Amino acid sequence: MESCVTSPDFQDLGFGITCIDTGYYRPQLAACYLIIEGDQAAFIDTGTYYTIPNLLEVLTIKGIPPKNVNYVMPTHVHLDHAGGAGRLMSELPNAKLIVHPYGARHLIDPARLIAGTCAVYGEQEFRANFGKLIPVPEDRVINAEDGLQLDLNGRTLQFLDTPGHARHHYCVYDEYSQGIFTGDSFGISYLELMCADRPYIFPTTTPVQFDPEAWMKTLDRLMSLRPDRAFLTHYGMLEGLQPYADELRFGIQRFSEIALSGLTHQITHGPDLHRHIYQALSRYLHSRLAALGCPMEKHQIDKILELDLELNTQGLEVWLDRKARSV
Repeated sequence: MESCVTSPDFQDLGFGITCIDTGYYRPQLAACYLIIEGDQAAFIDTGTYYTIPNLLEVLTIKGIPPKNVNYVMPTHVHLDHAGGAGRLMSELPNAKLIVHPYGARHLIDPARLIAGTCAVYGEQEFRANFGKLIPVPEDRVINAEDGLQLDLNGRTLQFLDTPGHARHHYCVYDEYSQGIFTGDSFGISYLELMCADRPYIFPTTTPVQFDPEAWMKTLDRLMSLRPDRAFLTHYGMLEGLQPYADELRFGIQRFSEIALSGLTHQITHGPDLHRHIYQALSRYLHSRLAALGCPMEKHQIDKILELDLELNTQGLEVWLDRKARSV
């Protein structure tokens, strides 16, 4: 049985941009974006296999026939961003799939992507949360080389190579909105975690390619464009970006320090590195939220952050292992 929100939950943000809730795990955890320019359109990120009926329904609501969608642009191939790409492409006869060169092969032949995701989540969770991965024909795929520019009915979309969260990650700069579609490169900012009327932002170190040094350079590059706004997959539009960029930098540094402190803990207290990192991340995020004025109770925050804490812990463990093997 397919798991899908029963009707699309979406919000028009201006500039011809619609934020669509993908229905992944819970409301307002993950979004994708529909850009409409005249009678043509494009999607940035796709959600999972289960999300696609809702994306097609939003197209219908907006009066855009599937044949008028030119591009599908997953910012990277993690499945909350790209899991539905194959199914969506099968419904859009004229669309091209725009993929980072390091990720394209995984959407053309998703066998390794399936295996890697099952290793993180388990096969049962994979099927329940992501459904199927449908291959995309190679002749419908365009590699998003750094600096690539695409024309969407006169609207320029520029692609930027943005490693840090994942090596196969790009962001899309939209000249018209003066905004950047950031995938996970500008972190996570859930709408529920408000602090003094501003959402809180923190890194996502999901396995397997967290690279804090590269991420800092990515943030430099994104902010050098002087964008007015960012469109996050997790979740929604942010404006007035400098304080968020500063907070994200601080978080990346602290996440790295927490992971490295886990090695010392492992030497002196035993082998439970995972538990040490998980608990230290939890303490850090709770203390940061409290310091910034988040009014939520601890159990409410724990419920929101449960999945992120587990995935971030796993990703930091992979980063530590990679550092050890590179010495």
